[in-house]
Amino acid sequence: MPKKPQARTAVAAAAAPAAIVRKLTLEQKARLLSGASFWTTAEAPGVPSAFFADGPHGVRRLAPDVGDIEGAVPATCFPPAVALGSTFDVGLVRRVGEAVAAEAKERGIDVVLGPGINIKRSPLCGRNFEYVSEDPLLAGEIGAALVTGVQAGGVATSLKHFAANNQETERMRVSADMDERTLREIYLRGFQRVVTKARPATLMSSYNRINGTHTGEDRRITTDILRGEWGFEGLVMSDWGAVHDRVAGVRAGLDLEMPAAGEGRVKELVAAVRSGVLDLDDVDRSATRVVALALAAQAAREETADGGPSPLAERGHDPEAWHDAAHHALAREAASRAVVLLKNDGGLLPIAPQTRVAVIGELARTPRYQGSGSSQIVPTRLDDALTAIQDAAPEVVFAPGYGLGPAEGSAGSTSGATRRGAVGRLWRRSAAAADAAEALAADAVAVARDAGVVLFFAGLPQSAEAEGRDRLDIELPAAQLELLDRVLEVNPRVVVVLSNGSVVRLSGFADRVPALVEGWLLGQAGGGALADVLYGRVNPSGRLAETVPLRIEDTPAWTSFPGTGLRVTYGEGIYVGYRWYDARDLDVQFPFGHGLSYTTFGYSGPGVSTDDAGLTVRVTVTNTGGVAGREVVQCYVSLPGSPVPRAPRSLAAFAVVDLAPGESREVELSVARDDLAYWDVQADRWRVEGGTYRVEVGASSRDLRATADVEVPSDGVVPSLTAASSLGEAMAHPVIGPTVTGMLQGAGLSDDVMIMTSAMPLDRLPYQPGSGVTHKQVRQLLDVANGTGGVVTRATGRLLTLVGRFRRHR
Repeated sequence: MPKKPQARTAVAAAAAPAAIVRKLTLEQKARLLSGASFWTTAEAPGVPSAFFADGPHGVRRLAPDVGDIEGAVPATCFPPAVALGSTFDVGLVRRVGEAVAAEAKERGIDVVLGPGINIKRSPLCGRNFEYVSEDPLLAGEIGAALVTGVQAGGVATSLKHFAANNQETERMRVSADMDERTLREIYLRGFQRVVTKARPATLMSSYNRINGTHTGEDRRITTDILRGEWGFEGLVMSDWGAVHDRVAGVRAGLDLEMPAAGEGRVKELVAAVRSGVLDLDDVDRSATRVVALALAAQAAREETADGGPSPLAERGHDPEAWHDAAHHALAREAASRAVVLLKNDGGLLPIAPQTRVAVIGELARTPRYQGSGSSQIVPTRLDDALTAIQDAAPEVVFAPGYGLGPAEGSAGSTSGATRRGAVGRLWRRSAAAADAAEALAADAVAVARDAGVVLFFAGLPQSAEAEGRDRLDIELPAAQLELLDRVLEVNPRVVVVLSNGSVVRLSGFADRVPALVEGWLLGQAGGGALADVLYGRVNPSGRLAETVPLRIEDTPAWTSFPGTGLRVTYGEGIYVGYRWYDARDLDVQFPFGHGLSYTTFGYSGPGVSTDDAGLTVRVTVTNTGGVAGREVVQCYVSLPGSPVPRAPRSLAAFAVVDLAPGESREVELSVARDDLAYWDVQADRWRVEGGTYRVEVGASSRDLRATADVEVPSDGVVPSLTAASSLGEAMAHPVIGPTVTGMLQGAGLSDDVMIMTSAMPLDRLPYQPGSGVTHKQVRQLLDVANGTGGVVTRATGRLLTLVGRFRRHR
């Protein structure tokens, strides 16, 4: 990581942008708060422009005024986030980030727009291929690694989409409605981890609203939480076209609107300041952040400038001219580490080189390697699995089996004879298309019949997963499933290789095929990576970063996704992904964290120690098989018996370990104390409960090999009581609880009455007949509980605390 600047240098660097802003006119300041083009920021006296490009699994450099998806300068297309998440390898992801930074610099890019770490609330989200996981800790760790890698290379990042952007349907208007605990523990937690751990230079606000307020206009989220609680010091920009009310956004802390909004926006801001609707200090603050980003970008460019001609001018849009062999090799390594071996009955994989192999499926020849939308990279080269398999084995036959293109035919004109003629042509085309499809399928069945192993490539078409629209289901195309049934009838030795950006339903065939490989979308080198895994050159170590359900109806958001009336209720609360399935004890196809290897691993331990920083978990892992392999060690933590609703277990740490056959190694996992905390809604803060925590270590969320219990002290914060607090809360209070409980028990109340009374707010006690409680006594009780009533009252509180401890430990 780059060295931190000395304090004096940091102060000077912060002062320079502010000094520049003080010299600008109001119009110049307002102009800085919007882009100058689709991809650049505005210039001003002493202020250069910064150049943005989409990412983060590559660099999508377009001309400043081009907002199209097509036409970008070629760049290495690394595996998208859906695949990088399955590596569970932060070191590898950081190396990918460093390579992305190098390519961004070559292409004149100052800010890479990514990573995206939104939670995969539903597998129906059309943009899940751009996101890491259903788990906030994994999403945060992978996101932090990517940010660290990119920014170590002198290029800024833009962490996105902040926040709760979990669907594409009505994404610019929908309100994600949820309680504060859900927001904090699931949908903000990953962002908090990246911001505090990796310090991204910028952050991108999302299109949607949260609880009715557009995220870019929500000061509580954009300033109070992001800056006040997490210490973010960078710039907040809008997603492209996301601004709803620019004046409200500036007040809330949305510094930069992208893309260029034109002079009308400048006039709007100037008028708002001059009328007193917008404070000039708010404009100055945001302008200063824009200037700071631009100056930092300029300094980074000057550090690496060699005075030679620009690569852009020399190479143009020639993919071969931009090809970087080392980066392509890194893309292949990352892709191979992302492949998840879901099933391997009878050791069908890896394939012996001399085996006669039938490759079935157009996806083997025409790969899907990334999703559709603003993250699309123009690759410098594209490897397909078919060629890589043919290079690996002497006897390979291929049949496409199905097509990938859209259905032919058009309704044509709707009038008279023309309509009748069009219908006739459509029927003939449909019949011809059906005949062609049957010929493809029949040829595939014939090819599969005599093969030693069939590699059946299945997956989703590009149209099924794209920015701007959600999926309608989690089904594979019917033509592929029908073909698979026919192939299985003639040859049971079938390996299904999947290509998809989000989970698909496998329950229709998973129990009928001996081997199943999740190939995700693997970037430009994915074809070679798949061959590496299938033939054993790489021992698979990918793990599922999202649960594969048996059916869509089992998923947490099924009853509410994508909402109605521009609102979507997150009624499942904190129970997202594996937390939901575990809490409901639901069967799944494959659990979170699952992934097989060509070897086996044994666990012993764990040993757990505690200190002020959290837990240290040590477990010994042994390679008990015959080949070298990598295990992904996962640590889950729970608090059985907690009065706070919690998931049965939550991922708290993970690590990868490479082991030779027979080798053992102690793996140390650190669980931060902060990651044991839950969000206390009443206290409006994070809180660590004291108690006996259960630590489970294993190979997935449902393959837990070693367990230990450990005592964790509470954070020692005494909850405040108010007049609206219940009698039950007073009974549970560590200071006054024992006394209040003793008084009630001494009153001879029945158990039923005690239960009913415990829900009563304290300020209603004086109005209950025969209670003998006055308003003054309630106030005195609250003073003792909260330590707010003077020296005598505080001393009484300390005495009652000691008495309570004595009673609990008698």
